[in-house]
Amino acid sequence: MTNSLIFFDFATDDPDKAGQFYAEVFGWEDDSRMGGLYHRMVPGGFFKNKDGSDSEIGNLHFGVFNAKNVRPNPDPAGVEPRTLSTDGRKARIWILVGEDDTPERILETAEKLGATVLWRNHYWKEFNGFNWCFADPWGNEILLWVKGGENPQIPEDFTRE
Repeated sequence: MTNSLIFFDFATDDPDKAGQFYAEVFGWEDDSRMGGLYHRMVPGGFFKNKDGSDSEIGNLHFGVFNAKNVRPNPDPAGVEPRTLSTDGRKARIWILVGEDDTPERILETAEKLGATVLWRNHYWKEFNGFNWCFADPWGNEILLWVKGGENPQIPEDFTRE
């Protein structure tokens, strides 16, 4: 078996607020752990088979952790650094927008909760997808993805690459 991605985390200075943010923006379950030091975000559902039915593989979860005391760590008090990274690039995540939601609704909700919209309405031919992007209130970049499908119709107001 190859090495498998099983989880990823974002740093925040307010895990409770970050958990509420992602629950409201994406409709995920906010599973608070360790007295609010860590929140596991549970999207629910399963990856789809080619025929559209559910596979045996559950959607990946993700976490938000307190930068002041990153867990797990052998030292219960955590270690330095204890601040968010503010300079340069950070990791980005990609969210496949469900058929029951829209990028516009997600961006509107995220922005209302303190996110910054980085771009809207872009088509990326290399992977045949439409995308939008925002930075959450802690600076993490979230790219929204909608599959282009066969012979995608690219609206006039979309940028292209």
